[in-house]
Amino acid sequence: MNKLKQSLLVMFALVGMNVAGVVHAQSSSSASAASVSADHPHVRTPEEIQKWQEKVKERMAKRLADLHDKLKITANQESAWKTFMQAMLPASVAEPMPAKDIDKMTTPERMAASLEKMKRHEAMMQSRLDAVKAFYGTLTQDQQKIFDEAHAHAQKEMQERMAKQMDK
Repeated sequence: MNKLKQSLLVMFALVGMNVAGVVHAQSSSSASAASVSADHPHVRTPEEIQKWQEKVKERMAKRLADLHDKLKITANQESAWKTFMQAMLPASVAEPMPAKDIDKMTTPERMAASLEKMKRHEAMMQSRLDAVKAFYGTLTQDQQKIFDEAHAHAQKEMQERMAKQMDK
């Protein structure tokens, strides 16, 4: 169980950092996004972010549907599955602070804002972990093994995707 917790925390931390980094740097208007992108090549336009979020949602929906089938969820487990699924859905992303406003902040202000974002992310991860624990507890040993293998595979794929992105 400890390994599952660790794996989930790492997975969601990596996803959260990726989302937070993309969203944090994004400007609120397309015009300013273009000018910010020249200064910050890692910044994505709102359209790119929306496209990326849709891909994430599609990938997650497919994975969850596949997992549901592999686990052979029983009628008694369906309620726990739905609760688990709701908790795993990508959180709505808050409107990022425009880069020009971030640039006006002092270092302590930027660090405080970053810490607040991390606290919100930690609370979301705790909520997801609670949902995973509750759902995991309803599974048979065979289902737990399938669940663990599916999660390990998804985590490995995500790490590979992130490594590929960092090499660009």
